[in-house]
Amino acid sequence: MKKFALLSAVALGAAVPAHAAEIQIASQGPVVELTVTETAKAKPDVATVNAGVTTRALQADVAARQNAEKMDAIIARLRALGIARDDIQTSNFSINPQYQYRNDGQPPAFLGYDVTNQVNVKLRNIGRIGTALDALIAAGANNVNGPSFMLEDDAAAREQARKAAFTNALARARSLAGMAGYRDVRLLEVSETYANRTMYKGEMDAIVVTASRVTPIEPGVVGTSATLTVKYEMTR
Repeated sequence: MKKFALLSAVALGAAVPAHAAEIQIASQGPVVELTVTETAKAKPDVATVNAGVTTRALQADVAARQNAEKMDAIIARLRALGIARDDIQTSNFSINPQYQYRNDGQPPAFLGYDVTNQVNVKLRNIGRIGTALDALIAAGANNVNGPSFMLEDDAAAREQARKAAFTNALARARSLAGMAGYRDVRLLEVSETYANRTMYKGEMDAIVVTASRVTPIEPGVVGTSATLTVKYEMTR
């Protein structure tokens, strides 16, 4: 006789880990174990862009001052677009000396200090992402990455993916039981893992700021995945 614990769902990366319920279920027949992943797709409702500026000067304080002036202009432009201050977050600030290395045995030449400041920006108006990118560049941003699209609240999509995974797992278990000469299956154990989000980046054309064209952005769809691992006993 085999015994299995019926597990509660475990969300990887959750702030408070879930714990398995100590429920012992006896198994008389053969056991089938399956891992099934399903993904629910939906139109994204927010996007994130990483943008900033790198400046270079022979003195670190000069490079930092020039960088601060440009970043002030970039943040002001973001605020003018209606982006809330809570949706603008510094992601990186660095100062690094730069050298030109030579192949003739001479020491490297000092080029100056590079100061980089980057912010992550959450854009809630999907239709105006191209306009926001153009505005960032016009304000002086020379480092722009993204956009990355996502759902602000993916609970409904996650539930849809979870239900699809469970239905798929049960159908597969019953099919395998039938092949083995059994009539049905009985659930013994189930656990869940999931990624926080599956994001598909939109394709962005080369950034060219002109008076007549806004940078084209296609948001596509985003996927929210749920993975279930289940064990079933085959029953007569």
